[in-house]
Amino acid sequence: MRNRDRYIVEALTAAGLIVAPFVLPPLGFTPATVNRILVWGLFGLGFDILFGFTGLLSFGQSAFFGTGGMVAAYLLTVVGFPHVTLALLIGMIVAAIVGYLVGLIALRRTGIYFAMITVAIAEVFYFVEFNPLAQFTGGENGLPGVPTPTLDLGFTTIRFHTDWSLYVFLAFWFFVGFVVARRIVRSPVGHILGAIRDNPVRAAAVGHNVHGYKLTAFVIAAAYAGFAGALLGVMQGFMPPDAFMFDTSGQLVMQTAIGGAGTLFGPLVGAAVWFYLSDFFQTSLHLGATWKLALGIVFVLLVIFLRRGLIGGLVDLVGLARARSMGAAVPETAPQSAMPGEIVSVGSARRRRDPNFSGPVLEARGVTKSFGGIVANRDINFAVEPDELRAIIGPNGAGKSTFFKMLTCELPPTAGRVIFQGRDITGMDVAAVCQLGLTKSYQVNQLFSRLTLRENIVIAALAERRGKFALDLLRRIDRVPGLDAQVETTLAMVGLTARADVPVAELAYGEKRRLEIGLALAASPSLLLLDEPLAGMSPRERAETVQLLKNIRRGRTLIVVEHDMDAVFELAERITVLHEGALLAEGAPAEIQRNALVQEAYLGGVAAE
Repeated sequence: MRNRDRYIVEALTAAGLIVAPFVLPPLGFTPATVNRILVWGLFGLGFDILFGFTGLLSFGQSAFFGTGGMVAAYLLTVVGFPHVTLALLIGMIVAAIVGYLVGLIALRRTGIYFAMITVAIAEVFYFVEFNPLAQFTGGENGLPGVPTPTLDLGFTTIRFHTDWSLYVFLAFWFFVGFVVARRIVRSPVGHILGAIRDNPVRAAAVGHNVHGYKLTAFVIAAAYAGFAGALLGVMQGFMPPDAFMFDTSGQLVMQTAIGGAGTLFGPLVGAAVWFYLSDFFQTSLHLGATWKLALGIVFVLLVIFLRRGLIGGLVDLVGLARARSMGAAVPETAPQSAMPGEIVSVGSARRRRDPNFSGPVLEARGVTKSFGGIVANRDINFAVEPDELRAIIGPNGAGKSTFFKMLTCELPPTAGRVIFQGRDITGMDVAAVCQLGLTKSYQVNQLFSRLTLRENIVIAALAERRGKFALDLLRRIDRVPGLDAQVETTLAMVGLTARADVPVAELAYGEKRRLEIGLALAASPSLLLLDEPLAGMSPRERAETVQLLKNIRRGRTLIVVEHDMDAVFELAERITVLHEGALLAEGAPAEIQRNALVQEAYLGGVAAE
């Protein structure tokens, strides 16, 4: 992006906040409603990072909203703390700390179980606020008398004591929150959060600490919630107890869905729609208590017809219009991927073995895996030398996949050890092993489906460039040293440079298989394990991938599980044969072809020509 266009979104946001007080009142928005929209929009920014960008649906945000608000209100009313803005920041910090502690518990589970844990935690906070801590929070009465902020400039003091003057204060903090949120989602951490939303298994497999990044998103959301809760008390002059109620979390989720998750603007737009309609149904249509029913119907209709919300629907329309204009201007000839001879052969892996270490790159010593009474692998001893291309073959049910998963630490062995470059990696997690230089491609493609091909490679390269976990939340991704060069090198290596900016969903199957290998290569491994890289390919795709495997061998050790015997005998230097979970034979391709046991068990008795 050009420098003059980099901050255009922030500039337009600032302009929108400036003109809002002049545009919204004629449309029926009261000053109090506009201020509430800003508070809930700020509340939603953190939730959008958690839900829209990371894929974690939490119904417990009211706990942090209320915590931040009550801490700030208590300081300003009971304690008599004189600095309003500092009290707001303290409330935010306390909410973030609480979010960290809650996240350690809630993130032990995923999916619906995570959501239910957050519901339970929110109910616990609601109970505690109304009962054991009622003397501090005011219980059902809340904390009245929260002062409005002031700004001392030395020569004069600005008091934000009216609705529109308070709008300036709230709009300033919303803009700051928006700028920070936008920097976060465009940072390396933001890109990784998006990858975790799409495919957390693959994000871990390329070397990222998925739990650490999820916890980061959870804490960020809690901090935003705490600050917004503190602003609510300042705006109203009263910190209400209903900030802790489940209805608060549910309302936040619905507002984000109405506006569009994963857009940052969605929560603000959703809050505007929500509060405008709630005022309209109650004051103009005089629906009384049934206004919630009417608003619920509107919500259901919006979700049905605009699945990505108002902002998401607008983005889809713009994208569709742009695609049609490009389709009319450009001939419908999609760029083709490189032919086998065109695949670029590039340098060897950046990760190198310890020069003081000698011996096998990878060893399995007496590895056994059992599932209850079923033994999948039995006492396997296995060693691969540096720069060797080893193939593992065997009939279906021979235990190849289980053995492969133990080598990559996806499954812990029941007995035995796995040694990588002289280091015992038994029991380590997948991300840590990848950081050591051992990566894997999957038999069934594990890609980041919502991203482009280039963005997929970026995610893998970030793990190698930044390590397992880093909190460069405000760093631009183009400032990561060597990242662009590494991405381009990997794209060239797998022959997909011409398709780099194509969404993964539009790739042909063979291209997806090569991207699958590219994700593993982008981490610059010294040992690469490939699980059936030729599975399901056409003859042309197979030829391309065989050529690719020949090209990427240089400076790397490869272990390949494959059923294509022609490719195995063409590529491998040594072959390991598994049968019924045990090691049957091992040797050079010619030896394996002549082995009578292998012919009987796997090759159907067909001897080598």
